[in-house]
Amino acid sequence: MKSTPELLEGIEKKIKSWDKKEVLSACFGFIDLTSLNTTDTEAKIISMTERVNQFRGAFPNYGQVAAMCVFPNFAKTVRANLTDKDVNLAVVAGVFPSSQSFYKVKALECRMAVEDGANEVDIVLALNYFLSGEYNRASDEISLLKEAVKGAHLKVILETGALKDDELIYNASMLAMKAGADFIKTSTGKLEPAATPQAALVMCKAIKEFHKSTGKKVGFKPAGGIVTPSDAIKYYAIVDTILGSEWLNSNLFRLGASRLANNLLSQMESKEINYF
Repeated sequence: MKSTPELLEGIEKKIKSWDKKEVLSACFGFIDLTSLNTTDTEAKIISMTERVNQFRGAFPNYGQVAAMCVFPNFAKTVRANLTDKDVNLAVVAGVFPSSQSFYKVKALECRMAVEDGANEVDIVLALNYFLSGEYNRASDEISLLKEAVKGAHLKVILETGALKDDELIYNASMLAMKAGADFIKTSTGKLEPAATPQAALVMCKAIKEFHKSTGKKVGFKPAGGIVTPSDAIKYYAIVDTILGSEWLNSNLFRLGASRLANNLLSQMESKEINYF
């Protein structure tokens, strides 16, 4: 396979081939609609959930978002109010975004979120272990948190902005997948840089190698700073190029975003939309 810079250059040269309405519509269906703000309230989360419930009626020509992603204390609120059964309920847990706490605290938060209705849990790789070279401890924690989520899908956030070269990103990807991650995710969105095309390419190449050696398909989720339709198209193109059309579905590809949904709708509708 070509080097990362060569692959990025090749994708950039062909990006117009992905710049079309059907790709934008597909990207909308890959969104984890996210609210992770210190100022979130129960009323705000209920309002967000109601907008998701009403979306199909308001925009019947488009598919629904893949999931809602909230803090774990709002899992019960979303579950009580979400009527669209095709929308997954994701939470960030395990002491997001730092992952700096006792394992038992992380595990308890994950378990409680699933008990309250979450069927997807996004955790952060324990960088205190990984960056210290304590790879077994980092891996063991993912495996234990995988047990704690009781069958819910586990997304492991690598926080690629803290990983200073492609080798570290690749190794973190492999570690997370071997430990049981159902998805690997770029970023929390709370540290700069967040998602980058280069990190995405490295992670997708790791997913490809992992699938080749194990037969297991692991999903990919870029998140953090994905705002514009052109951002979404670029990550779609990376997944299509490296992993192929088998990964272009919401079971294996997500886009973590809070502002992207309105921007995609605005471009597809050719007018400003502020639905969410």
